[in-house]
Amino acid sequence: MKIAVSGKGGVGKTTFAALLIRILDEEGKHVLAIDADPDANLAAAIGIVESDKIAAISEMKKLIYERTKAKPGGMGGFFKLNPKVDDLPDTLSVKLNNIKLIRMGGVKKGGSGCICPESTLLKALITHIVLQRNEVVVMDMEAGIEHLGRATAMSVDKLIVVVEPGRRSIDTAERIKKLASEIGLTNIKVVGNKIRNDKDEEFLKKHLSDFEFIAFLPYDNALIEADINGISPFNIDSPAKAIIKKMLTRFKVQG
Repeated sequence: MKIAVSGKGGVGKTTFAALLIRILDEEGKHVLAIDADPDANLAAAIGIVESDKIAAISEMKKLIYERTKAKPGGMGGFFKLNPKVDDLPDTLSVKLNNIKLIRMGGVKKGGSGCICPESTLLKALITHIVLQRNEVVVMDMEAGIEHLGRATAMSVDKLIVVVEPGRRSIDTAERIKKLASEIGLTNIKVVGNKIRNDKDEEFLKKHLSDFEFIAFLPYDNALIEADINGISPFNIDSPAKAIIKKMLTRFKVQG
């Protein structure tokens, strides 16, 4: 099972991804967690100690040069478009129980995109992870699908978009769906988060009527306090955990 999680910043995307990862781990699954959001918080949300010391692959200049034969930060020129990456998930990951986590980092880009050594290495790595690795993979993406190429996207089992009641969140979900469709990623599901009442749920259903909702998570002050205090949401007694566990029973998860 390969799952990508996306959504507008602030909707609780990383909290959802962290709970999903920890629940899969609790169920005995081997999980490869990918922090592909430049605003990297997934390790801390999972509960990995000293998460702020985890290096981003996009900032590993020596590694990028070794694998692509080009200096990071440059554009154009000649470099390997298919660098060796199969060893990186094991050698660069940090571990917690059955979880391995790697942090991708961001790529500074101008204009319409970036054809650069950093971007090439990250996309090659994501492609390897999705197509070749046997673990359950959960990718915490930015508000988009920057690291996914066409071949990779078509092998992602589910793109889960986390939304909250609000126009900007809805607009982001629509944009993500459009980007996904352009590269052949069609299995898109939605999780409604920060739901205060039936009115919030109906608002999302009305304005995202062409999406399939797979869960609604309640607004929970305990999760907000956990984030403020640097505590993993998995260590909080929240109804969200039971809802996500029930959601997972509908997925055929192996790993």
